[in-house]
Amino acid sequence: MQTPLKPVTVSVAPNGAYKTKKDHPGLPMTAKELGETAAACHDAGAAMIHLHVRDHDGVHLLDEHAYRTATAAVARAVGRDMVVQITCEAGGRYNRQEQMAVVRAVVPEAVSIALRDIVPDGAAEGDAAAFYAWLRREGVLIQTILFTPEEVTRYYALRERGVLGEGKDFLLFVLGRYTPGQVSVPADLLPFLSVFRGDVPWAMCAFGRQEHACAVTAAALGGHVRVGFENNLHAADGSVAADNSVLVRQAADGARFLARPLGSAQDLRELYS
Repeated sequence: MQTPLKPVTVSVAPNGAYKTKKDHPGLPMTAKELGETAAACHDAGAAMIHLHVRDHDGVHLLDEHAYRTATAAVARAVGRDMVVQITCEAGGRYNRQEQMAVVRAVVPEAVSIALRDIVPDGAAEGDAAAFYAWLRREGVLIQTILFTPEEVTRYYALRERGVLGEGKDFLLFVLGRYTPGQVSVPADLLPFLSVFRGDVPWAMCAFGRQEHACAVTAAALGGHVRVGFENNLHAADGSVAADNSVLVRQAADGARFLARPLGSAQDLRELYS
């Protein structure tokens, strides 16, 4: 009998730190808009929403109150049917101490952490280790963001030295950068997988118009996917997507085409259990 394929979870990153409604009128910026986006994306197949919040001028913000307000809006819209993951991205505004402080203040269900931000060098390892130990004690679901294959190798070195603490991990391989004209391609995933040990769950996100092709490739290779306006505004046919749910539905349909069942929020939580 053939072994059933594992579920693939789709996450949505609906806004990011830099885009505004000048980039797309449907880009969610307020808590109310994030709640509405969560509902639409959940219906399209998303199991997790990756939250960025903004100040009154629409600028990237790391703020406890704003995160609590946005999280509550998502909860009203979808209950526990989506994992709410906050970001601690610097966004050119915050230092690593401020990044760690907002996570401690919010105590979110899940957080994404760029390894290069929180553990930039050996001198940062002491307080980074204390931060990771706190995250593990609090049961926060950690997704570690890795931008290069070299960072995958460094992740393993830090884990083996105990800097990242004991517990389950979920990696995010980032294909591309915030660069005008940046277009990621599916082959960009291969150097990451060449140094990945296959021992923890992983997902990918991709900048540019080939986001969908990259997502389907990741799903075909056993990974999970993250899509959304943070990284790409275009549907697979090259048209501007009406909203984030278009990109989620494409990814969900791609997973189904590969005969991988679509994972729920509970399936995602179980990756950490």
